[in-house]
Amino acid sequence: MTLLEPTTVAPSTVVPSYVKDAWWSPAEGAKTQSVLDASTGAEVAKVSADGLDLAAVVEHARTVGQASLGKLTFHQRALLLKQLAQYLGGVKEELYELSASTGATKRDSMVDIDGGIGVLFTLSSKGRREMPNSQVYVDGDVEALSRDGSFSGQHIYTRIPGVACQINAFNFPVWGMLEKFAPAFIAGVPSIVKPATPTGYLTEAIVRHMLASGILPAGSLQFVSGSARDLIDHLDYRDLVGFTGSASTARALKSHPNIVHGGVRFTSETDSLNAAILGPDAVAGTPEFDAYVASVVTEMTSKAGQKCTSIRRVIVPAGMRDDIVAAVTERVGKRVSIGDPRTEGVTMGPLASMDQRGEVLSSAARLVDGGGRIVMGSLDAPDGTDPAGAFVGPLLLAFDDAESAAVHEIEAFGPVASIIEYDNLDHAVALAALGGGSLVATVATHDPEVARALVLGIAAHHGRVLMLDRDDARSSTGHGSPVPHLVHGGPGRAGGSEELGGIRSVLHHMQRTAIQGSPDMLTAITGEWHTGAMVRTGIHPFRKSLAELRVGDQVASGLRTVTLDDISAFAESTGDKFYAHTDEEAAAANPFFPGIVAHGYLLLSWAAGLFVDAAPGPVLANSGLERLRFVTPVAAGDSIRVTLTAKRITPRETEEYGEVRWDAVLHNQNDEVVATYDVLTLVAKV
Repeated sequence: MTLLEPTTVAPSTVVPSYVKDAWWSPAEGAKTQSVLDASTGAEVAKVSADGLDLAAVVEHARTVGQASLGKLTFHQRALLLKQLAQYLGGVKEELYELSASTGATKRDSMVDIDGGIGVLFTLSSKGRREMPNSQVYVDGDVEALSRDGSFSGQHIYTRIPGVACQINAFNFPVWGMLEKFAPAFIAGVPSIVKPATPTGYLTEAIVRHMLASGILPAGSLQFVSGSARDLIDHLDYRDLVGFTGSASTARALKSHPNIVHGGVRFTSETDSLNAAILGPDAVAGTPEFDAYVASVVTEMTSKAGQKCTSIRRVIVPAGMRDDIVAAVTERVGKRVSIGDPRTEGVTMGPLASMDQRGEVLSSAARLVDGGGRIVMGSLDAPDGTDPAGAFVGPLLLAFDDAESAAVHEIEAFGPVASIIEYDNLDHAVALAALGGGSLVATVATHDPEVARALVLGIAAHHGRVLMLDRDDARSSTGHGSPVPHLVHGGPGRAGGSEELGGIRSVLHHMQRTAIQGSPDMLTAITGEWHTGAMVRTGIHPFRKSLAELRVGDQVASGLRTVTLDDISAFAESTGDKFYAHTDEEAAAANPFFPGIVAHGYLLLSWAAGLFVDAAPGPVLANSGLERLRFVTPVAAGDSIRVTLTAKRITPRETEEYGEVRWDAVLHNQNDEVVATYDVLTLVAKV
């Protein structure tokens, strides 16, 4: 690893782009756009991409980036992400300082910066645990396409051969970039990052540190500061665009000919009128009521409400509106202090820009015109704030008409929420659905039947549903916090796409292909042994180190006969005296058994004895048994044999051993399959 010294962009200078593995700035005299401090209105930097050759940027990713990432396996890329996360953890204080200029409090910055670094750690771990140490990901089981097993089908994923263009929103300049970059990187697809202008200088700062780490392969990351209006002009079916922002911008991008006709993959995460539904049991004084109020206030004020996952519609049982309004007002009064986030004691900062402030106030005014009345807060600037800053206080509006079009169509992307009442659970479901598709909803109840009715009713309209009650209120990650393990996205208005979701996010950057052929060909392509493919016998595979072992290495045992005494002894020693193993009359009456049969786990124990090589050697431990199925019962007098074949070999990048998955098949004396399963062992590399 070569460490480079990162430099920070000085105020009022043009934020540079990083393209073709070098920093680039526009020529003197180029048209620039000023970016202002959200709290003070002072100029932070200028932005311009005037004169940038985006066609060359795309070509660099497709050639240099694809080549450098293509040399690595999933595990190797995932390990680089872990190293990158560790490196960024050591420089985050500088990022915190710069983040304050975007209007983010320290807590807001933690969600953005630490949350983004956390995505790297999580996807790195899942990539190494859940993906093979190869460049092909096998999807699902083999499909038999012939009676004799000579022709089969298998689904595989391979990386797309182009570039992932990531167009991000202003509200999460670090997390928003890293949550898209990480899965693309593991998949082996180079990224072109285009941040939103108002906060792009913070994205540039973390990109600068990522590059200074010396960890990233050439061409794997490029960064465009400023307008990139013609970027999609240079893309085709090999490429992917991941967009986060407004629904109107998403619609404009989707209409681009290269997306409509050229096959460019497009995913979007857009506006979302997320709901929080209070169950009828969660009355004032219950833990669920208190947790609900805390969640509403948190989502209104965290990031000043500038979150695509913020609660916009507060849906409560009829007659409970006044209790909720009073509780929310009290909590805001006690816990929310608005001002410059660099000031001690401030808990909520400004919006990201004055333009954003204007849009929020305009949307709030439209909500009032649409039937809402302000029951908490004001459209005026909060007392004591800088008039040059983009400050808006928490605003709660009440609608008497729960079906009002305004409350279900207008999103004020700031600290603004609307409260409506429902008559019954079906009505609550219908109100939630009026949002036209949302990223997330919360259901606050301690009644399992209420939870089931509401969740099943609204699930198809949402990408994620959080169930909030007294048992998980303290441990819950919260309504507004997507986690990298679970999908982030939603239907309809929310964009109709998915991000994150663990390994699903990696597969979004890959092409699923059905391959058909003989077992030998499927084995050669996937790196996993398929039944009927060539095998190697001779030296017991347990005598081979990971360096010597090959997929298809096999050991086949002789027969071992099962007696009634064996079955009885196993029943006595284990305490498993299920009637099928101990009662001849009852066992014979069971349509699945011919009489007393051997315990399945007795057969597995014997199978281990039949295939194991007892002497010390490269095999270090048995680490698991998966996919077990018992097929044919074994009665006293029957015999079993086992065939064990090396199915998949996964070296660990940072350990002196790897994991071997063995295909195990038990047959009886009539060559009928008794049981099938996978055995997992840890094997020394040398």
